Amino acid sequence: MRRIGSPDELETLRVKYLGRKGILSELLAKIPSLPAEQRPEMGRLLNELKKDITSRYEGAKTALLDMQRPKAVGPVQDVTLPGRRPPLGHKHPLIQTIEDIKDIFADMGFQVAFGPEVELEFYNFEALNIPLDHPSRDDFDTFYLKDDVLLRSQTSTVQIRIMEKQRPPIRIIAPGKVFRPDTVDATHSFMFHQIEGLMVEEGVTFGHLKGVLALFAQAYFGPDTRMRFRPSFFPFTEPSAEVEISCSLCKGKGCSTCGSGWMEILGAGMVDPNVFKAVGYDAEKYTGFAFGMGVERIAMLKYGIDDIRLFFENDMRFLSQF
Repeated sequence: MRRIGSPDELETLRVKYLGRKGILSELLAKIPSLPAEQRPEMGRLLNELKKDITSRYEGAKTALLDMQRPKAVGPVQDVTLPGRRPPLGHKHPLIQTIEDIKDIFADMGFQVAFGPEVELEFYNFEALNIPLDHPSRDDFDTFYLKDDVLLRSQTSTVQIRIMEKQRPPIRIIAPGKVFRPDTVDATHSFMFHQIEGLMVEEGVTFGHLKGVLALFAQAYFGPDTRMRFRPSFFPFTEPSAEVEISCSLCKGKGCSTCGSGWMEILGAGMVDPNVFKAVGYDAEKYTGFAFGMGVERIAMLKYGIDDIRLFFENDMRFLSQF
């Protein structure tokens, strides 16, 4: 059997046997010259021969085309490989941080409360013992919508609304967005997230505040986390403190991130009697504590993030790491 080596060679053979002037055409042209009784049989034999040659031609043509195609390296499809999973979305790191914090305080009996982002001055300032001449009430420190309506600058407003409607005991945390006209940079944003905490009962002390925050710090940042309080001032708490934890990077020894081995995470204190007076509570009967933390700051400390703007730029290279 002759081996065909190229398409041109195959085409030459096709023309020779199947072409208009090929061997089969010449034989078919001679049928009329045959005796009448031989013509049908000869016609049948020549048609079968033509079909056979045509079939062989098509098979050889397909084989040559397959030989000319580039060969795949390895198997075309390995059915033993695991399937490809489509990309799935996941929670934003700030939402995940809020939910982690909520879970920790839920284990300590705190409920989640929410309030409006557009607030009245009474809830944002007056009921929180923030006087009219306080700098935070200036137009360049607060987003005013009209004279007494503004975008809340703290979720402390929620504690006032809850205390107006509910009598003690109260244990709540209030997560949500807050708004302040700060210049956007690596550590500031005009919108960020805050979680306010409040506990009011008979006999609540500063020791209870310290115990609750110590449990939170160790549950969220790790069991080896140390905590300290530095005296501070907030209009709605007295006494007040800035709460710091030992740096998780240097273990409190001091590094370029923390400087002193300590990092501030929130502000806290005992609820000022004037706040109780604003909501009709008996300050001689009830005591309580409040605290507030920035969610972005907590997440930045937890994950070692040095720029708050990364949370809001929607860069998937950043968000997909969480």
